[in-house]
Amino acid sequence: MGTHVDGLKFAGGSFSLFPEKPLRELIDLAHDHGVYVSTGGWAEHLLTHPDANAVLDKYLRKCKDLGFDVVELSSGFLSIPEDDWLRLVDKVHSYKLKAKPELGIQFGAGGDTPAAGLEAIGTSDPSKLVNLGRKFLDAGVERLMIESEGITENVESWRTDVVSKIMKELPSEGVMFEAADPKVFNWYIREFGIDVNLFVDHSQIVQLSCLRHGIWGTADTWGKIVSFRPE
Repeated sequence: MGTHVDGLKFAGGSFSLFPEKPLRELIDLAHDHGVYVSTGGWAEHLLTHPDANAVLDKYLRKCKDLGFDVVELSSGFLSIPEDDWLRLVDKVHSYKLKAKPELGIQFGAGGDTPAAGLEAIGTSDPSKLVNLGRKFLDAGVERLMIESEGITENVESWRTDVVSKIMKELPSEGVMFEAADPKVFNWYIREFGIDVNLFVDHSQIVQLSCLRHGIWGTADTWGKIVSFRPE
């Protein structure tokens, strides 16, 4: 339905602990049903290795061999210069894999860091996210992942202004918002319609799909999610 996409994501690095045969079978099953498969954020941690380029090549070759379609590149815990991050995107694309940078306004996001701890670190100017997002899209990135922490997760109040700025200044089909909480994805659908790209936990797929089709919702959305698409 529209521009939202469906994918299977493996948490950062965890597929290395997954027996290879069932992993390949799971990836093949996803592909048989038109579902793309993404790694979680992990590749960027290889940059801390003394021989980062060689190790990164080995990692990407394995991702390609296993059948992954997308490699997520996050900067939640690491500070990466913009040009280096763009080179990392080019490296992923050179293996005929799709790079999916994860952008956010909160450094240190991930691992369920308490809101007080994140607040002490501070947040980035949303314009930085938007400007970098444009560079990634210009570099051939199909979709950007927007980190929820600092926006709708582990905050005292949601930064809806950040979401609005992203939706106003970046193409909606080129961004995906983390929304692993029913009240969060309910808000996104209510505010931006059924086509907004959302990343949710696998246990919430039925709820989200029913919300998009208008057959589930909370008090503010039940019976109120509609579309108009004459054939």
